[in-house]
Amino acid sequence: MGRLWGPAMRAAEQAGCVVSASRADQPEEGLWSCSGVILNRSSGLVLCHGGIFTPFLRAGTGVLTAADATFLPGDSCGDDLRLHVQWGPTVANPAGRARQAIPGLCTPECASQESSPNAQPRGRPLEPPRPAELLLLLSCPAFRAQLARLYGGEAAEQWRFSSRAPEDEGWEDEEDLLRALGWFALLRVRPDQEAAPGDTAECGPPLAVAPFRALSKGTPLLACGSPFGTFCPDIFLNTLSRGVLSNAVGPLLLTDARCLPGTEGGGVFVARPAEALVALVAAPFCWKAREWVGLTLLCAAAPLLHVARGALLRLRPGSALLASQLPRVMGVRRALPLPAPELPWAAAAVLVECGTVWGSGVAVAPRLVITCRHVVPREKARVLVSFTIPRSAAIWGHVVFATQAMSPYDIAVVSLEKALDDVPMPVFAEQFHEGEAVSVVGFGVFGQACGPLVTSGILSAVVHVDDTPVMLQTTCAVHGGSSGGPLFSTHSGNLLGIVASNTRDNSTGATYPHLNFSIPITVLQPALQRYKETGDLCGFRQLDLATKSVRVVWQLQQPLTPRSKL
Repeated sequence: MGRLWGPAMRAAEQAGCVVSASRADQPEEGLWSCSGVILNRSSGLVLCHGGIFTPFLRAGTGVLTAADATFLPGDSCGDDLRLHVQWGPTVANPAGRARQAIPGLCTPECASQESSPNAQPRGRPLEPPRPAELLLLLSCPAFRAQLARLYGGEAAEQWRFSSRAPEDEGWEDEEDLLRALGWFALLRVRPDQEAAPGDTAECGPPLAVAPFRALSKGTPLLACGSPFGTFCPDIFLNTLSRGVLSNAVGPLLLTDARCLPGTEGGGVFVARPAEALVALVAAPFCWKAREWVGLTLLCAAAPLLHVARGALLRLRPGSALLASQLPRVMGVRRALPLPAPELPWAAAAVLVECGTVWGSGVAVAPRLVITCRHVVPREKARVLVSFTIPRSAAIWGHVVFATQAMSPYDIAVVSLEKALDDVPMPVFAEQFHEGEAVSVVGFGVFGQACGPLVTSGILSAVVHVDDTPVMLQTTCAVHGGSSGGPLFSTHSGNLLGIVASNTRDNSTGATYPHLNFSIPITVLQPALQRYKETGDLCGFRQLDLATKSVRVVWQLQQPLTPRSKL
């Protein structure tokens, strides 16, 4: 981890900050805060989320939904707006302001009112909050268009973006949050009067920005934000979370890096090239049909900077110098090498549709797909199988086998009418190693709207019966629509199993996407080999004859105990 992520972690922490907004002389109205990215320390340019500015808009949040609204001038907010930005020291100047005998700051919520000049929270002193001015509010039109396509229309009733749980009160107040979801703000921190002239140590290295189109699904990402905003910055400032690029539609990106409220506006980085910024957090929480999805919504950084540069030149005459200090986006040639254009083993993941029901599957032979019984419940049913890598295509097939409803193994076999050309077939794993990095590929959350979703985690448990693996448990995020999809070893690309389900608490109805179960491929391999060689389904029919011990495992209960609540 150190070799891969060490430079990216340093770049993320040097670029991270927390932004607070308040009303002048009205502290009783509270404080609004979010995370931000320091674009240029020497000029004090900071990019953060626009949601904290909604209470200050002179014309109300309706101006954010205008079709032609791409940016708004800083005076769109009232004169009573007061902004402060707090960041940590640079690596070049680790002592930061503490060298100048200025105390490290710790908010009263997590420490005594008296701050110690010698205090070094998390091993480093913090910079005091600095006053800032709002230069402009901006958005990415392509991001907002994709947001409306994926989350709008009939789907809007299912989706929520909030730090509240669905059962909490106040969801009806979410309208302002939704209007500001795709908006960000460009700030300028006022110069530090006490900084020594020509002191470049405080500026740190320039921020690199990678083009989002150079990224592929499965690219490792590092998110940096401050959970809960200004609450306890000595503890939470620039908290890191790792994940992968799970999906992308233009500049709208999804990651399984886990972010919390207050990280809106935080930066998301890649390890290579050059520890570059690729996106900002738009919404850390996504709920669908009142269930937590466990993914974080991102907006690519490059188009935001393009809008910011044009808006500065248009709204602020004479700001050419300021606009030139915004980070430049790397050219595609320099931005590579990133990972391969797509994970080669992800090509085996397919979308399976049977009437109005859809799920995922995995191609295990050119004309053979494995999925779950609850996706295609009837033998001889006609199904449509779609794949997206290396090209988009759809092939009809029919179900040649489906386990019985009472079988612990939720499996169906689909024979295709035509072969899947140019799709690499996966290599079956022979052994399983708890703790190894794994990935799930499936069509959860959006179906075919933006291709397969990739989530990462570890193989957290291998359950054995009579020394034979019968269940795999992972920490990958698994959602409705992922059933039947493949579970791969991230490093070897070998097929480990078939995703069967995530976990639902029967007593509360809550779904846990990061606790899920897969059928080991070793359970299916003998039957698959027999069918491919002879066309005989008898090997699959043995799955209906699983022992009582195997049934107990898949019922998530111990013998002679009440029915499991999971």
